[in-house]
Amino acid sequence: MTEQQALWSVNETTSIKTYTLINFRKIPQIQQMSEEAQFEMEVVGNVLPFKTNNYVVEQLIDWDNIPNDPMYVLTFPQKGMLIPEHYDKMASTLRSGADKKEIARVANDIRLQLNPHPAGQMELNVPQLKDGTKLYGMQHKYDETCLFFPSQSQTCHAYCTFCFRWPQFVGMDEMKFAMREGEQLVQYLKEHPEITDVLFTGGDPMIMKASMFSAYTDTLLDAKLPNLKTIRIGTKAISYWPYKFLTDSDADETLKNFEKIVKSGTHLAIMAHFNHLVELSTDPIKEAIKRVRKTGAQIRTQSPLLAHINDDANMWAKMWQKQVSLGCIPYYMFVVRDTGAQHYFGVPLVKAEKIFRSAFRQVSGLARTVRGPSMSATPGKVHVLGVSEINGQKVIVLQLLQGRESEWVGIPFFAKYDENAIWLDDLEPAFGEKFFFDDEFKAKYKH
Repeated sequence: MTEQQALWSVNETTSIKTYTLINFRKIPQIQQMSEEAQFEMEVVGNVLPFKTNNYVVEQLIDWDNIPNDPMYVLTFPQKGMLIPEHYDKMASTLRSGADKKEIARVANDIRLQLNPHPAGQMELNVPQLKDGTKLYGMQHKYDETCLFFPSQSQTCHAYCTFCFRWPQFVGMDEMKFAMREGEQLVQYLKEHPEITDVLFTGGDPMIMKASMFSAYTDTLLDAKLPNLKTIRIGTKAISYWPYKFLTDSDADETLKNFEKIVKSGTHLAIMAHFNHLVELSTDPIKEAIKRVRKTGAQIRTQSPLLAHINDDANMWAKMWQKQVSLGCIPYYMFVVRDTGAQHYFGVPLVKAEKIFRSAFRQVSGLARTVRGPSMSATPGKVHVLGVSEINGQKVIVLQLLQGRESEWVGIPFFAKYDENAIWLDDLEPAFGEKFFFDDEFKAKYKH
């Protein structure tokens, strides 16, 4: 480790320092890179969101392993994240000295070609109240779970380069999900008693001050909804800024709010994103996990399988084992969604299943709570079960772990073997012309 990477203590009181396109060249390690490498970051960072912080830079990245360090690839723009046509278009725009307005125009033109809202998020998932009010700060895809996007959480302590919610962060307001009021959420839950779980997401809900976040959760708890069993919080804060739960000015208040939720009889599940074993290596992260668990909250872990970052079965096995030893529950291995830089981070489904299976068989039953590889496609969460042979035909075996229609869940179906396919849309039915859910899906959801 370099001198700058002297270990931060659990009781560190330094404040977060954010780096974006505006000031990333001030990072000492970036200054050691060539001007060409810095320009490449600027080109990509003008199209896809870029934000990191001093903890990530000093604690999680091995600067002696650049450009291959997984945490560096996870948090700093990489040239390959844009296809050559898009990269050259933005590079020439920047080199021409174009003004901010023109740069934004070119960036938005490229972004609209990157499938900014996959899986019918805008068209199919936006719910509405019985009076016709559309709730653009929510998504309701599966019967039991609705997603809630507080308007104050539409950022993160640092951005992941693969993030499928990248439109939330690039200034395209018409692409954002955000809602200020918790009352409409309560009203929707009253109108939909089938909902048992509310997932706070964003961005990252833990970017909010504790008082602001508790205003939302208090509204839910005070409503005493009989159908509400679980509050989930999707967050990367434990990894990217563990001091949110340690020494930040509202750390204790955050944890007390967690305790309040648990004591109300509502289950609290922290859906923690850990993309690599190194994220579980520092004392502040370990202590943050300990303090969160002490509130009675349960931590479940998830990550997509990512080329250039974590496409290594042995690393996954060690990461799941470490998570279990820290009291967390391995939950999902996802497939990179069909948006943004999928071409760069995506792993073929056949390879993904091999990696999953190889990692899975290395761990004990306590880590085998994890499911995957799973892709959140338009019909639902599609689980790649493996490769098999039926009547002499090699096939990929699949099932839905979640579906827009609950009766689709758990039914095995088969796709033609294709070692290059990276998403459901790349697959063809193995027997017949369509998958079993296609007719109902088209009738109900394709207008």
